[in-house]
Amino acid sequence: MFANLKGLFSPTNKDLRKRILFTLGCLAIFALGTNIMVPGASRITKNLGFLELLNLMSGGSLKSFSIFALGVMPYITATIITQLFEMDIIPYFKELKEQGATGRQKLNKINRYLGIIFAFVQGYIFSIAFLNGDGAYLVIKSAVYLTAGTAFLLWLGDEITKKGIGNGVSLIIMAGIVNTLPQTFITAFNELVMNGTFSTWAGITLFSLFVIVYIAIIIGVIYMQMAERRVPIQYSNRTQSSYGGEKSFIPIKLNTASVVPVIFASALIGIPSLIAEVIKSESFKNFIDNYITYTSYTGFLLYMVLIFLFGYFYTLLQLNPDEMAENLDKSRSYIPGITPGEKTSEYLKYVITRLTVVGTLGLMFIAALPILFSKVSNLSSSVTIGGTGLLIVVGVALETYKQLESSIVSRSYVGSRKRRRRR
Repeated sequence: MFANLKGLFSPTNKDLRKRILFTLGCLAIFALGTNIMVPGASRITKNLGFLELLNLMSGGSLKSFSIFALGVMPYITATIITQLFEMDIIPYFKELKEQGATGRQKLNKINRYLGIIFAFVQGYIFSIAFLNGDGAYLVIKSAVYLTAGTAFLLWLGDEITKKGIGNGVSLIIMAGIVNTLPQTFITAFNELVMNGTFSTWAGITLFSLFVIVYIAIIIGVIYMQMAERRVPIQYSNRTQSSYGGEKSFIPIKLNTASVVPVIFASALIGIPSLIAEVIKSESFKNFIDNYITYTSYTGFLLYMVLIFLFGYFYTLLQLNPDEMAENLDKSRSYIPGITPGEKTSEYLKYVITRLTVVGTLGLMFIAALPILFSKVSNLSSSVTIGGTGLLIVVGVALETYKQLESSIVSRSYVGSRKRRRRR
């Protein structure tokens, strides 16, 4: 798998190494910013509940209420919303989607403006909820600091995309999650081995088992992210021997929706909790804690149902069988054994539905692991197994690796062609 990366150290790839170093430097700036607190604020000591996902993606910044507490999540939220609008919900957004590169540029600009607006609104709400009523001036000032932090991260992400390697915004999210991993293992080691709860050898055994299970889950997540169903297609104007026997296919991923259903479900189930923090009603807060938050039994069941529903419908919106069948017809291709048109659409819907059910069930399992682990374990809430964070890290790492590998292979191909010409 990593054989092609040997060319990274070739003298011809010096600029590529500079791009990697530039990317690492930008991520280091992000890591440094997670430790700079908003002036006048203090570290949040209470359990964040549904906001743990946001805290994880921002590298623990929300817990410390740093200038990067919101991370790039307001932009991600804006992107998801505009993607839904593109599904013929609002005609203007569908037209932009069909305009190609020009439309994507306009959508990207809209996403950034919406992201900044969402950042200010979220920053204002969080400041009211967690600054304990320290005055309107401090609340507004904190909201401005948080908005500026998100705006800076979006600019930093753009710089990584243009001058570095990989997708800048995705790498910032991944860096935030990876930033919390060392503390997870340090805390687990201290609580299992060092604090005397277990004997030394029992503690070491339990910690080793924790690491092994963690690695096994990572392997499972990699398999889940890479798994796909390849639907074979045949072009009516080509023969199988014309292209050396190569077969064409439509790749349909097992988990097409990625972590979007979890983000949607967390946001929806977390709205009542955030309202309770703002209005400061003890009875309402107790009701939310007992029945709505996903640490309660009813809240956990609701959380799982929402993930399944969002995963199922979002995937069907992303992979529209009717559009796919129409595109096949336009390209004069077909699925062997399936009549073009309505039958092709029905077949694709059948395949996508089955894959979506399996992929969404896997996503539910990954999202449920940290909650179930906290129920059966006496370890701190910061020590978790599985979770959405691993899905994000694995997905971004695989995409970045593919981009890096593709760049190295294309450069080596161009270099070999030049050498042949010289001969």
